[in-house]
Amino acid sequence: MSGPDRFCDRLSRPRRIRRGATLTLVFASVLATGAATGSWSEVAEAGRKSPAPSTRSVAASGDAADEAADAAAEAMADGKSGKKAAEDAVSRSGDRWGSVYSPGEYQEFEQALDGAYTGVGLWARRAADGRIEVSRVQRGGPADQAGIREGDHLRSIDGKRVAGLPVTEVVSLLRGARAGTPVELGLERGTRAWSETLHRARLSTDSVTVTQLAGGAVMIKVESFTKGTGERVRSAVRDAPKGAGILLDLRGNSGGLVSEAVTAASGLVDGGLVATYDVRGRQKALHAERGGDTTRPVVALVDGGTMSAAELLTGALQDRGRAVVVGSKTFGKGSVQMPSRLPDGSVAELTVGHYRTPSGQAVDGRGITPDLEVEDGAETRAETVLTGLGPPS
Repeated sequence: MSGPDRFCDRLSRPRRIRRGATLTLVFASVLATGAATGSWSEVAEAGRKSPAPSTRSVAASGDAADEAADAAAEAMADGKSGKKAAEDAVSRSGDRWGSVYSPGEYQEFEQALDGAYTGVGLWARRAADGRIEVSRVQRGGPADQAGIREGDHLRSIDGKRVAGLPVTEVVSLLRGARAGTPVELGLERGTRAWSETLHRARLSTDSVTVTQLAGGAVMIKVESFTKGTGERVRSAVRDAPKGAGILLDLRGNSGGLVSEAVTAASGLVDGGLVATYDVRGRQKALHAERGGDTTRPVVALVDGGTMSAAELLTGALQDRGRAVVVGSKTFGKGSVQMPSRLPDGSVAELTVGHYRTPSGQAVDGRGITPDLEVEDGAETRAETVLTGLGPPS
């Protein structure tokens, strides 16, 4: 889907222009576009996963914002690309989570946070052999209707070969401003190579899926934390049969809106601390609302694709003894970004701090270790654990 994890939606500008109070907790600028490489580099038309987190000093973030703004302004004065100059400045800063987006890219990100986007309904990533691979296909979307499957390889888009292109550029070529516009894909599946012309559509991301399990428990699968996701999780918990356990599946959840993760936590705890975070040394806290269901047994299912806002939720449930966490170690994205509007209208997102779980555990670069580590058959083990749990005391 898997825009940045955010605390609110306004933009701030660098110190020399205007500094606002907006914060973003970007899991890798999920639901946006940007450079993506590595084994977890997956970019959907409505989301992305990125490389390993930054360990640089947070104190440099303000200067980096100024440097990016200055670089953009100087480049524009010379008739060059302000965005490219800002990207170079961010790269030099060492902030591996820092990104620069064009106005159009950032607008798409905003739309994606609303749970909607215009595209063909597929997710893409760079495979181990360097080719661009379809990692997921949205049910009912143009790609699905054309018979494109997970594992197919993209060779070209509208005649442009995608070999060697950043995954985010591939995504940008797939996306479109208007529904109904055509896009021709060159595809490969095994020894078969073919072309397919699709028409982009306005699509909604289905972030929450609820399934009744054979043993009576309810699985709540959360793909990402777009707007409304937290309330859908709370509703799913409220609507579950009396006494039914909850299997909260956060595998592959690359994050989203922090406020939605906090709302989701509010469905399973009765108020209290969800996470703390720092912004240039100032400590702040996120709290759940009162009134959540504290009687049902809960198991959270995670893996290496569980990132950022999803890690924030996992850490809160684990630290507070509200859920048994099963699966493999999570990704480890726990840094706070602030978006800054640059002189040419592009947007830079730069690291300004980090968040911690209620017990004070740092997540960035470390991830969360499950209570029960399972690689193969994790879902079956999670169901077994859930069956053995009684109501919390």
